[in-house]
Parts: sequence; C-alpha cells; structure tokens
Amino acid sequence: MKNNKTLKWVLILLIAALAMFGIYKLVSPKTAEGTKSVTVEVVDDNGDIKAYGKKTDAEYLKDLMDELMKTTDFSYEGGDGQFGLYITAINGLEAIYENDGAYWAIYVNGEYGSYGADQQPVNDGDTFRFAYEKY
Repeated sequence: MKNNKTLKWVLILLIAALAMFGIYKLVSPKTAEGTKSVTVEVVDDNGDIKAYGKKTDAEYLKDLMDELMKTTDFSYEGGDGQFGLYITAINGLEAIYENDGAYWAIYVNGEYGSYGADQQPVNDGDTFRFAYEKY
C-alpha cells in the first residue's frame, strides 16, 4: 500500500515537471536561424550615439556582442547576475549602480527589453540600443 502511494506521488511530480517544462517552452523567447541584418546603438552618459550595423548568424544578443568585439571597436564588460549577464561597462564607460544609480539599459526596437543580453533573441531587422541610464 505504501509503495502505491509513493508511485502516485512520483507520477504526479513527473507530470507537474513536464507541464512546467511545456509552459516554459511556450513563453520563452524564440530565436531565428540564419543570417540577419541588425543594428546596435550605444548611448553614452552624454547622450552621444554610436551605431554598429552588422550581418550576423547570432541567435542571442550576447553572441552578437561577442561578434562585435571581434570585428569593431565595440567592447563590453560584465558578469553573471541574478537575471543572467549583468553589463557593467560598454565601450569603456562603466555604469556603477551602487555609486550613482547608473546602469546599462537594453532596448529592443525602441521598447525596453524584457530579457537580459544572454536571453534576448536576435531577429532580422532588429535594432538594439544600450543606453547609459540612472535610476
């Protein structure tokens, strides 16, 4: 009898785990394969904009950023944060939130980004903007 209850609980947990995985797959950002034309803009603390046009096969923004570092003067620094890649500097300009509330915001096609750079899909025609902002 005890084995029967244990088996039922294991099956319930397995079904719940599969359901959660299915929901995650439905709501997670979708990537696009193949070559895409994108633009990356960097807005510094003075409001000056530097733009980079790029054809890429990158599926995520972080991969695109890594490509830009290899082929242009674009650079970034960061580390793992609570929500993925936490960008601390772009093109040598540090944003230190603890000092003055500064951070690097990510905009996708003019809208505030919903994902970090390592989770943000890259699609053909996208414009990504990194903006130095203060909270």
